[in-house]
Amino acid sequence: MDFRAGYVAVIGRPNVGKSTLINTLLGQKIAAVTPKAQTTRRRQLGILTTDNSQIVFVDTPGIHNPRHKLGKFLNQEAEAAIPGVDVVLFLVDVSVAPKDEDKWIATRLSRLARRTPLVLAPNKIDLVPAQNQTANLEAYQALVPNEAQMIPISATSGQGLESLLAALMNLVPLRKPDYEPDQITDMFERDIAMELIREACLLNLRDEVPHGVAVRIDEFTERGQQGAYIAATIFIERESQKGIVIGRGGEMLKQIGTAARREIEEMSGRKVFLELRVKLLKDWRKNEKSMLRFGYRIKKKRKK
Repeated sequence: MDFRAGYVAVIGRPNVGKSTLINTLLGQKIAAVTPKAQTTRRRQLGILTTDNSQIVFVDTPGIHNPRHKLGKFLNQEAEAAIPGVDVVLFLVDVSVAPKDEDKWIATRLSRLARRTPLVLAPNKIDLVPAQNQTANLEAYQALVPNEAQMIPISATSGQGLESLLAALMNLVPLRKPDYEPDQITDMFERDIAMELIREACLLNLRDEVPHGVAVRIDEFTERGQQGAYIAATIFIERESQKGIVIGRGGEMLKQIGTAARREIEEMSGRKVFLELRVKLLKDWRKNEKSMLRFGYRIKKKRKK
């Protein structure tokens, strides 16, 4: 059997380009992408199938120093993706020197089982002048074991992605694929729509609001040739945020809805009618019961 298939966990601190990389490799948007940290909140599979290989990328939230219970959940989601994969892809932002979070992640990855290959991918190489690349590349290389491959890339321009894919395909085992060739993610369309609505919030709202936003899909109904009807609720943490999200005369909510609908229609290939409302759920990121409403469950450590 000449077919190779395996799982690659994409690990890194917030905002290094993990979701952008997966979207680019798949040639289709399946993950929300914004310039704001912590856009990704759940593990998500991106499935790339060629004639002789299938790589299942596990997109993860950025690992960071958590300030609330949601942040703790995000770190747990990311770390849970590491055990059991065939390769770990450590994505870093080479346009800046290593940060404390990069160093913490590198320490965590140094405890990997020796049989798990590690690939270091310094991203955003196109943003670094050639004469300034060496210092940062060497600093990141020093964080990982000597046997780890380093492949500089740009997830936006495509630079180095062919070399990265070739390396990953060589590292995954010879075996049959787990997914059909036309499947590109494990998420349902309504879940992707939910993430695209939250993405629109992140891109359009002021800095003090976006991370306190959660989205719930209340209805997702097919209407034949008319497309799909989606009703969703945007939850905010403080009463003062409601006016910001809705905007004067409802303009901001309309702007968010228009941006989200455009992305959902592009993703689904059909027309969408999107209806949004805004509701207060006070300090939900600090309350584990409130977090459960959105599927964010913090795992308790077992007592020894």
